[in-house]
Amino acid sequence: MTDYLQLEEELIDLVMDCRADPLAFVLLAFPWGENGELEKFPDGPDDWQRDILNDIKMGLLTPTEAIQEAVASGHGIGKSALVAWIIYWAMSTMEDTKGIVTANTETQLKTKTWSELAKWHRLAINRHWFEFTATALFSTTKDHDKTWRVDMVPWSERNTEAFAGLHNKGKRVLLVFDEASAIPDGIWEVAEGALTDEGTQIIWCAFGNPTRSRGRFRECFGRFKHRWNTRQIDSRTARMTNKTQLQAWLDDYGIESDFAKIRVLGQFPSADVNALLTAAEVDAAMARVYKKGQFEFAAKILGVDVARQGLDDSVIAHRHGNVLFPLKPMHIPDSVLVAQQVAQEQDAAQDDATFVDATGGYGAGVVDCLRTTMNRQCTEVYFSGRSNDHHYFNKRSEMIFEMAKWVKAGGSIPKGETMLRDELLAITYSYNGDKLKINEKEEVREELGRSPDRADAVALTFAFPVAPGRRDDFGFPVQTKHQDSGAYDPFAMKE
Repeated sequence: MTDYLQLEEELIDLVMDCRADPLAFVLLAFPWGENGELEKFPDGPDDWQRDILNDIKMGLLTPTEAIQEAVASGHGIGKSALVAWIIYWAMSTMEDTKGIVTANTETQLKTKTWSELAKWHRLAINRHWFEFTATALFSTTKDHDKTWRVDMVPWSERNTEAFAGLHNKGKRVLLVFDEASAIPDGIWEVAEGALTDEGTQIIWCAFGNPTRSRGRFRECFGRFKHRWNTRQIDSRTARMTNKTQLQAWLDDYGIESDFAKIRVLGQFPSADVNALLTAAEVDAAMARVYKKGQFEFAAKILGVDVARQGLDDSVIAHRHGNVLFPLKPMHIPDSVLVAQQVAQEQDAAQDDATFVDATGGYGAGVVDCLRTTMNRQCTEVYFSGRSNDHHYFNKRSEMIFEMAKWVKAGGSIPKGETMLRDELLAITYSYNGDKLKINEKEEVREELGRSPDRADAVALTFAFPVAPGRRDDFGFPVQTKHQDSGAYDPFAMKE
């Protein structure tokens, strides 16, 4: 008994020496090079895995900041093993560590991520410290099973409490996203808001194949890069990959193909499958700047998307030729107040046409108020209505395709419109018979956690062709179109 206690104390000392050194723990905890599963790996982790573990070590030197690691890779490099090592190190080297592990699907989580953790738990030198179950790894220390644990939690946009409640003040918090590309933005946002405990070691790791050209995992390598340590791993550089298969993919698809980028190079694709716009195209539009007055010959058009649910925004878009002005979102559950805002924008813009979304009747109140109460002119647009061009499935599809053409052909989007950017990149299309059809709004809502109100408002500025009106020396229209409550003919030239 005495010998056992002495050996256990020595093991505790060895493990605790690795409290701030994940790589040292991994080399200590597993039987590298011994007969069995690790016989072919006498040197331990691959070079890229060592780099990530050392990144975490360096991050622990500045405990006031969260450690955020994002790794995009091709196939077969051993990322699930690295996830398991990080979990086991975090749990082994600090009492009452709490963590959550999630993945893109419950199947991935159970059959890949958690299954890999089971393997390394079985191999660990200190496995008797923890109980491993189908959904959790927790301490066997008395009265610590609730406070010293990592749980497997499938994500759900309808049930984010598990992520919002991840707090462990003064201790260590671990959050792991596996196959992170397909985890919705809403889950990222809830998790980000929860990891704020002061005086706490916070470690957030996101791993995955870079399957999508948009979303929060992509933005770890883009506009949020200043918050994340990022690495993109080419599968050909990893020790354990099947180089013959990788080369076959390159031969079949070409190194420049999105297939090769995702599965071999660890690079994000140019666009999602059936994506209407690429990130490069939208970013180019956000970088364009035109001189003031450059589009005086063009019509000034307002598009108004009216909120349908309590969490949605009504949005006014003002476009003058190739220039889109900053959008005006409104969280106002009153059609009269929305109409008042539209009227103010009409006066400020001195627009040539205002198109209001009347789908489902939600915008009908705004249209009626503008016409009858305020004596303003506007045109209602029904997204599900018939398109002018028979190649499109409905009016919404037509407007959005026209908007996409504008983005590609020289449109200018304000740099601050990042939510619009996300919505534009979330738009996909398919064919319904021989007609082009844009994905439903609910599909975008499911992905982004919100309705694409901004993109729809901009799309409404392409509802019909509009000819610019004749203006006086002060830039005001000569015609009195806002005093005419009749139907607006978008094809008519103004006098």
